[in-house]
Amino acid sequence: MTTLDQFGLPLTLGVDADAEAAQKAWDATVRAFLAHSAATPTHLGATLQAAPNFALAHAAKGFFMLMLGRAELNETAAAALAAAEAHAPALTPRERVYVSALSSYVAGSLRSAADQLDALLRTTPEDGLAFKICHGLRFILGDAAGMRASAEAAIAAYDRNHPAHGYAKGCLAFALEECGAYAEAEQAGRAAVAAAPDDAWGLHAVAHVLDMTGRADEGVVWLGERPSAWAHCNNFGYHVWWHLALFHLERGEIEQVLKLYDTYIRAEKTDDYRDISNGASLLMRLEFEGADVGDRWEELATLSAGRTDDCCVVFADLHYMLALGAGKRQAEEVKLLRALQKSARASTGCQSRVADEVGVPAAKGLMAFAHGEYGAAFEALRNAAPLMPTVGGSHAQRDVFDRMTIEAALRAGRLEDAKTTIEARVARRGAMDAYAERRLARIGQLKHAAIVAAE
Repeated sequence: MTTLDQFGLPLTLGVDADAEAAQKAWDATVRAFLAHSAATPTHLGATLQAAPNFALAHAAKGFFMLMLGRAELNETAAAALAAAEAHAPALTPRERVYVSALSSYVAGSLRSAADQLDALLRTTPEDGLAFKICHGLRFILGDAAGMRASAEAAIAAYDRNHPAHGYAKGCLAFALEECGAYAEAEQAGRAAVAAAPDDAWGLHAVAHVLDMTGRADEGVVWLGERPSAWAHCNNFGYHVWWHLALFHLERGEIEQVLKLYDTYIRAEKTDDYRDISNGASLLMRLEFEGADVGDRWEELATLSAGRTDDCCVVFADLHYMLALGAGKRQAEEVKLLRALQKSARASTGCQSRVADEVGVPAAKGLMAFAHGEYGAAFEALRNAAPLMPTVGGSHAQRDVFDRMTIEAALRAGRLEDAKTTIEARVARRGAMDAYAERRLARIGQLKHAAIVAAE
């Protein structure tokens, strides 16, 4: 049984399908996924209830599971792949690409999966779901150029009436920002939100621009006036609150940051790696500004201790290491490092290579920092820095590692190295921010004190 989706593309629903109910639920699933809505799994469940043999829905489930970066969901994703493959002979060529791409992802090759979806988009650019999944995969890969190329192609193919037009504009905004095209990114992000008011990704792309260009006051207004724009979100909503907290931190408003942390960012004590990364990176930033974070590290460290064997996403592993180090969980630090080293030796996929080239060296640097070995921490983190984008995430998320590198240099008394690292950070970001100003002032004070002491 077949029908058409909201993009006008054929769907092979399989036997025993309620076509009308399945098509309606599937379109709702895709729209929810585009908007990072918490309702996505509910709509997908309704889709599979109406069409239990709908291969594309099973493939989407597999992608959704793997993108969560949790080892225990690998089996669920593999089962979804098997369900999709069982119906592959009856599928359209477009639908078979999804199944093939998912097979690559299950095998550990995120890049192959993304490349296959991008190839599909060259012949079927109107496929908004393929575009959004591909964007997500390239984000995990830290492939800003790939995100930009894919988004520019999609925007060129979508008119304003295309159901994914606003969301694709939001993805373009984020990709432009990650590529350093800040003015274009801001324009695209604001246009995305105007076209799709529930486009939290586009909303947060503008927040990224304001962060990177040192415009904290504008950031507080941009997000502070629009909390309803991400109220529908899944855990991505916590990340948008995190961005608002960064703006308040930039302004030195420590109590407001802690309030946002407790009320929104970690109100729900999940062990989703994206939520843990929000919490760990924010607490580290707070401590660098002299804030007392109380016992907040404890719950992050406890949750991270349960994820030491995952090694699904290196970005996640490094944030687990942050929490374990700050929480004084030395045994678990060692366990996680060994798991990363094992993953690096396995050479079974993209993340194994990233673990080898960046994950293990950076993890050693984080451990050294936690143990007060600041000279060693600086050397390890500085050496890992050139390839750090390959762990995925955004400039804003990875900035915690830049700050740790700077703090390690300061604490080791390596003032010129600290100054050089700050200047390189400012150049990458495109603007001086309050953090850099404060650290440069501190370096000046320390140098002056050394001169006075020597006289």
